[in-house]
Amino acid sequence: MRSIYLKDICKSFDGNIILNNFSLTVPEGKFFALLGPSGCGKTTVLRLIGGFELPDSGTIMLGDENITDLPIYQRKVNTVFQSYALFPHMNVFDNVAYSLKIKKMTPQYIKERVTKVLKAVSLDTHMYRAINQLSGGQQQRVALARAIINEPQVLLLDEPLAALDLKLREQMLIELIDLQETLKTTFVYVTHDQTEALTLADQIAILNHDGEIEQIGTPQQIYEFPISSFVGTFVGKMNLFNGTLSTTGDSLSVHVKGLGGLKVYIGVRKEWMIEGADVIMGIRPEKIWISKEKEPNFPNVMIAKVEAIVYHGPATQYNVRLKDDRIIQVFEQNEEHFPKEKIDYDDQVFLHWRKESALLFER
Repeated sequence: MRSIYLKDICKSFDGNIILNNFSLTVPEGKFFALLGPSGCGKTTVLRLIGGFELPDSGTIMLGDENITDLPIYQRKVNTVFQSYALFPHMNVFDNVAYSLKIKKMTPQYIKERVTKVLKAVSLDTHMYRAINQLSGGQQQRVALARAIINEPQVLLLDEPLAALDLKLREQMLIELIDLQETLKTTFVYVTHDQTEALTLADQIAILNHDGEIEQIGTPQQIYEFPISSFVGTFVGKMNLFNGTLSTTGDSLSVHVKGLGGLKVYIGVRKEWMIEGADVIMGIRPEKIWISKEKEPNFPNVMIAKVEAIVYHGPATQYNVRLKDDRIIQVFEQNEEHFPKEKIDYDDQVFLHWRKESALLFER
């Protein structure tokens, strides 16, 4: 296991700058996710680490080894792509054993090694099956087995679950976590799916549309404490309110046109949090409590009208219209079979949230 360091990487395609002085450290032995919108450069980062692309400038280190210009076959890195790229004319065993045969390993070693790896991905009972006899999830596990057979120090995964249906994807997420914990290999996982990143990763790097890193942190840090409105809205849902900051002693509030003052609490104030500053207040839909009755113990209460109701099973989503005519989202956990209060279309409701639940961003 070794850490990966990218320093001052620049990369362009046909004159279009994809990465500009891009730097990133991936700690060894971690499940690290690169998350960002399409076209932000996350797959380019993966291909640069794997050697499928070379940077225009900058340095890529694997531990203390400079691999910037090293050919693919000399890098102790393997890649699993969205398309499994399996050999259709070979069975499971031969697909996984292919690289060992190229290296002219002994048949006994190959058999022992392939059997061990297939057990790790729960495919040892399918060793001699044809590829076309496997499900999508099983084929993906074959691709994983083939990638880890040579014990790479880094495993790169480029949206490997995108082609799977929801149930298979959920199953594979758990299997990937178990596999990484078993192997203790550094995994670098590229995705635009926030749920995958939050589920899998020890650490996440969020890239914006310009290919810049907005934030690096644990899934909890990224979700609960985003440092920008971009991160807040890209990872999960968030209602945003543009306003002006008011500071009175230790109290902070955001004055929003048409809605009045909304109280916020910030544990550590930043230098831009000054009186009259243009700010954005964010509140996640699940942090808002919705009721047809007004509760007196909340510092923030607003009246709204229910415009739409979407039942998600574990939770219900309400789209509600505020008095300034904007529509925001509220999520309510479905904790009871027969809730005491039924909220319906066109109902007047009260929205409540604590000032600690709100987030403040610089505008």
